[in-house]
Amino acid sequence: MHQYDWTILIVTLLFIVIYGAYKTRENKNIQSFLKGNNSSNWFTIGVSVMATQASAITFLSTPGQAYYDGMGFLQFYLGLPLAMIIICMFFVPLYHKLKVYTAYEFLENRFDRKTRTLGAILFLLQRGLAAGITIFAPSIILSTVLGIDIKILNFLVGFLVIIYTVTGGTKAVNITQKQQMFVIFLGLFSVFFILIEKYPENLTVSKFLEYSRSSEKFNIIDFSLDPNNRYTFWSGITGGLFLALSYFGTDQSQVQRYISGKSVKEIRLGLIFNGIFKIPMQFFILILGVMVFIFFEFNKSPINYNPQVISYMEKNHNTELYDINKKYDELTINKYSLQKSFLSSPSKFPDKLHSIQTEERKLRDQIKQIVSKNDNSIEKNDKDYVFLHFILNYLPRGLIGLLIAVIICAAMSSTASELNALAATTTVDLYKRNHVKPKTERHYLNATKFFTVMWGIIAIIFASFGTLFENLIQLVNIIGSIFYGTILGIFLVAFFFKKIKSNSVFYSACISQILIFIIYFKTDISYLWLNFIGAFMTILFANILRKLN
Repeated sequence: MHQYDWTILIVTLLFIVIYGAYKTRENKNIQSFLKGNNSSNWFTIGVSVMATQASAITFLSTPGQAYYDGMGFLQFYLGLPLAMIIICMFFVPLYHKLKVYTAYEFLENRFDRKTRTLGAILFLLQRGLAAGITIFAPSIILSTVLGIDIKILNFLVGFLVIIYTVTGGTKAVNITQKQQMFVIFLGLFSVFFILIEKYPENLTVSKFLEYSRSSEKFNIIDFSLDPNNRYTFWSGITGGLFLALSYFGTDQSQVQRYISGKSVKEIRLGLIFNGIFKIPMQFFILILGVMVFIFFEFNKSPINYNPQVISYMEKNHNTELYDINKKYDELTINKYSLQKSFLSSPSKFPDKLHSIQTEERKLRDQIKQIVSKNDNSIEKNDKDYVFLHFILNYLPRGLIGLLIAVIICAAMSSTASELNALAATTTVDLYKRNHVKPKTERHYLNATKFFTVMWGIIAIIFASFGTLFENLIQLVNIIGSIFYGTILGIFLVAFFFKKIKSNSVFYSACISQILIFIIYFKTDISYLWLNFIGAFMTILFANILRKLN
């Protein structure tokens, strides 16, 4: 990167960290640290909730997801608006009335301490893993392209987050997330207009849409009933609904964002704001992925976007690799000639382009297989590198630094929310609740700061041992889906099944969680369905156990 990019990157990050630490430097007790003295308005809540979910994974993985698989991932969010309405109706009033610090306090009010502890532990397990991934996501990629050791980047991102999270608590997280979201959208809109500027002059909007549809990138809605199909209308409206209910209603990293609200009205407005704008935001990010795909259809693209794979191909003069790369270059030339005819005449999308695109995918897969066979330490999947490749190679000086800042800001916003929530749950639900002798407010405040640092260190360590999955955004959602269904089931029983007592729901949740592990590892059912299945089984077994007792 150029010195202009480094300057913009460093200044942006330091401003956010210093500003957040300065504005929230005075926390006298656990109330101000964890709930920000209930001073958050609806806009702050809405932006903070959105920023917590919009991690670096969102801005690295989602465009790559659209590049390869099209807009179908949008179906993942179809259940979110309905989830927001349900949470506003049932979850928010109770949390606010009980003045809870964590969602799991409510479980003890309704059931008993062991059920509260179970809910807290399930949260700590899945969110503790996710915190490491949110740090690892930008680090593994930036280390490859910038030539900086991944452990240094993990430490840098984690350290910056720990500083203002420990200093300012929930209020610092909420305040800095507004600046982070501003930087994020500034960067994304800049990419949008630059992409338009770089397109061929005669690529009209209608031709763009026709090319995208014909390349199967605009197949947004799939009504297939196949449970193994990952993203469909039905999995989104059911599994996505239950995942959103659990994530926004029971996951402390989100609950902590809105229990700091001034009133029930402000909290509801903030959540509805998120429900309204989240799908358009994801649509926009996916559109950017499709736009990047179209850009590389009319410009030279590498056979694999991961620099490690390209470096391996350059260093190893393998005849097979050379032949595959040569075929790929020949296909690219043939594709350009067909594209010229497509742009110059009103003819439909040439059928030959379909066959070329199919052949290109086959060659990409062959490269992955060869590299995997010869060096298994190299990550072959390149979905998470597509957008970054475009940023580093086709954006002007200065803007590259801004977009790198976007990625790191997104990682920081999500990680800060997660550390804040992990510390709150550890302090309130485990440490404070199981303390025999009550301690002072100052003691619990210091304990919360200690646990923030502890979870930050754990996240950094986990990030250093992480590895890329098929796609990082899918990995985070899979981890969540394995646990979310069971947690949500406990809460739904608490809300709607008044006759069910603590033992019934506790043992049903344990059974359900074990079965979810078996279903995930032994079947090919889409992970989104695990949220519905886990919640349903928890409710079902709780009712059965109640009758047996």
